[in-house]
Amino acid sequence: MKYLLLVLVILLLFGTKKLPELGRSLGQSLREFKDATKGLADEEKTKTDR
Repeated sequence: MKYLLLVLVILLLFGTKKLPELGRSLGQSLREFKDATKGLADEEKTKTDR
C-alpha cells in the first residue's frame, strides 16, 4: 500500500512524460556510484597487496 501511494505521488509531481527520463538519470547515477566504489575497493586492494 505504501508503494502504491509513493508511485501516485511521483506521478502527480513529475507526470508520465518525465518518468522515463528520471529513471534513466537515476540508473546512470547508480552505475557511476557503483563504478566509483569498485574503483576505490580496487585501489585499496592494490595498496594492501604491496
